[in-house]
Amino acid sequence: MSTRAVRGATTVKENTRGAILTETGFLLREMMEKNSLKNEDIICILFTATEDLNTAYPAAAARELGIVSAGLLDYPELKVKGGLKMCIRVLMLTEAIVAQSEIKHVYLNGAKILRTDLLRDENRVAVALDGPAGSGKSTIAKLVAKELGFTYIDTGAMYRSVAFYCIDKDIDYNNELQVISRLDNINIAVLSTKMGQRYLLNGDDVTDLIRSPEVSEGASKVATYKAVREKLVALQRECAAKQSVIMDGRDIGTNVLPNAEVKVFMEGQVEERAKRRFEELELKGITTTYEEILEDIKKRDYNDSHREHNPLRKAEDAVLLDTTHMTIEEVKDYIVEEIKKHIKEEE
Repeated sequence: MSTRAVRGATTVKENTRGAILTETGFLLREMMEKNSLKNEDIICILFTATEDLNTAYPAAAARELGIVSAGLLDYPELKVKGGLKMCIRVLMLTEAIVAQSEIKHVYLNGAKILRTDLLRDENRVAVALDGPAGSGKSTIAKLVAKELGFTYIDTGAMYRSVAFYCIDKDIDYNNELQVISRLDNINIAVLSTKMGQRYLLNGDDVTDLIRSPEVSEGASKVATYKAVREKLVALQRECAAKQSVIMDGRDIGTNVLPNAEVKVFMEGQVEERAKRRFEELELKGITTTYEEILEDIKKRDYNDSHREHNPLRKAEDAVLLDTTHMTIEEVKDYIVEEIKKHIKEEE
């Protein structure tokens, strides 16, 4: 958990206790709901009110919401010529697992004009697609992104890039200290091209080089290292901050994008997943056997679900989808409909 600041403001139509507490309470609820915050997550809240609002302390609205442990303090707003009238501003300090760039600030009523630079595009949608190796996440995510015009972020490719770097530089990826000592030398960039997403490792395109079984095994290992995860999660959140994205991985809905508007957890029988991965590698001309792929996926399932930091698990608010007996088209259509349902609900 880290300390994060959530900003908000609203305006009140009349200088009455009821109006002040009603609008402040609504603002606080919106700030908490949009950031998935509970009362116990709040450290303190600072309120300011313009001089034309003097019939109630805005902080009283927080007490009415049951926020009794956090520190609350009211201040008068500075008198600035031309400033917004009948306005209440809020600065909420909280404990949260998301990056500051992922915090959703809330400006309501006439206060919307104050900080339009902080407001997200209301049409922006983040989709978290989680599941074990070989469940078809990447294939489906690419198809959904193409149909809806979203940006696809393959988080697994980032961990594969770290593993590839280790293998290429003769670094033992099973040695956490060795890997961490070289993290500052690893720079990963994601490019959108006519050929799809391309992944650059220190300026070199490694998109096609990171799909071997050896790199897969290394990726599963380096993904257990906290420092590696922190570095890559920051990059992933940055990618999702200002655009509609679909992101697939192991802990997208639980850790990387816990506030994602749509979450789907894909699963499937391990034999079917191994078959799909084997056929995928065959098409790419990568020589391996079904037995090797099956054993690799079993190992990755165990490592991913037993790692100490952010293990593979279904988010509580994610839709569970068993793809064992579904076609690619059926899975794609299902997820597209889930996204469209969310968009309609927001309209």
